[in-house]
Amino acid sequence: MNEEHELIIQTLESRLQNAMLNSNVDELNELLADDLIFTNHVGHLMTKQDDLNLHKSGILTIKNIELKNLNIKLLDGVALVNTEARIIGILNNQISENNFRFSRIWSKNSNDLWQVIMAHSTLIT
Repeated sequence: MNEEHELIIQTLESRLQNAMLNSNVDELNELLADDLIFTNHVGHLMTKQDDLNLHKSGILTIKNIELKNLNIKLLDGVALVNTEARIIGILNNQISENNFRFSRIWSKNSNDLWQVIMAHSTLIT
């Protein structure tokens, strides 16, 4: 993999950020693998459907995401992403503003499209 692949992953990360901000379920559906494993900041395992349902239902509304320190490591057929994010949002009618560290693994699916197959978030205090 090369700089072209790194640019592709940066673009996908931007699409993911925008999809989260806009609760764009169609875009999230495309970017997240069907068998996604996501460990959230409190240690709960979530599926792709869990994430989509949060956005569909309005239980989660993200107002702002500020990313910094985006690091991408390209390996054979996968991209490892680590970044920090300040997220302002509403969860269960409560305003939340926190700093997180996210790790994501992007891999190509059977249609040769990059998708997130695993993710983990940690609350930064």
